[in-house]
Amino acid sequence: MFIATLIAAERLTKDDVFAVADLIEDAGVRAYAWSWLDDGSAADISCKALAHEGPRIRAAIEGKRPGVDMVVQREDGLRRRSLLVADMDSTMIEVECIDELADYAGIKGEIAAITERAMSGELDFATALRERVALLKGLDEAAIARCLDERVGITPGAIQLVRTMKREGARTVLVSGGFTAFADKVGEAIGFDAVVANELQVESGRLTGAVGRPIVGARAKRDALLDAAALAGIDPEESLAVGDGANDIPMLEAAGLGIAFSAKPAAAAAADARIEHNDLTALLYVQGYKKSEWEPG
Repeated sequence: MFIATLIAAERLTKDDVFAVADLIEDAGVRAYAWSWLDDGSAADISCKALAHEGPRIRAAIEGKRPGVDMVVQREDGLRRRSLLVADMDSTMIEVECIDELADYAGIKGEIAAITERAMSGELDFATALRERVALLKGLDEAAIARCLDERVGITPGAIQLVRTMKREGARTVLVSGGFTAFADKVGEAIGFDAVVANELQVESGRLTGAVGRPIVGARAKRDALLDAAALAGIDPEESLAVGDGANDIPMLEAAGLGIAFSAKPAAAAAADARIEHNDLTALLYVQGYKKSEWEPG
């Protein structure tokens, strides 16, 4: 059994739901019932299918209704997840911190180009990180606080997502290939239980151009999810992970449900589902939470 959840950026109609149900039926899977999560915003379609047929349902419906995100998952009692592990840059916040920090050094274009290639999987993440940090050597440490204040905005829906899941007993972990100087503040503002990130090296009030070891890259993100699951005493299948870049792929694959959020193609292809049209509250709908159950943002 599977659930296909439809989430509209604007308005979801019964015709939208019926059209998606028809696509599921055309793929050879029985769509036998549907119900509103929130009238006009989100709905569930129940599907009778074998365990291996989830990808067929996803392929049949994903991207087929403009402005509607569609997430397919097994109906196995794990819908409300006990662990959230989330990327930070371009996921829980709206920017890439290292690119914005580079702007204070006058080299945003140069660093952003490397970031784009690293997040797309064209460059080794650790090598690309060391290269970018080296270019920031000599930057005044005060630029970090300025960047936080002037450039870093929390992604809509992030606070509702984290605080609703925490209220229900879930553990929440922010895992970033970025820097503790940003991630600690962001994690506190959103309400995460724990933060894992890289350490920018500073001496005499200026960046040294080095980053602490070991580097939090793709493998470390996956390990952080597995460690958090072990600490919480749960199976990784009970976890939800969300990210956008190639360095998030092992984490997304290790989670019970891996969601690519406004992601690069490599991450979108590797994830169980993708959110392209909605904010992070979509991940609450995915877990079956109605809007009346959300914590305020």
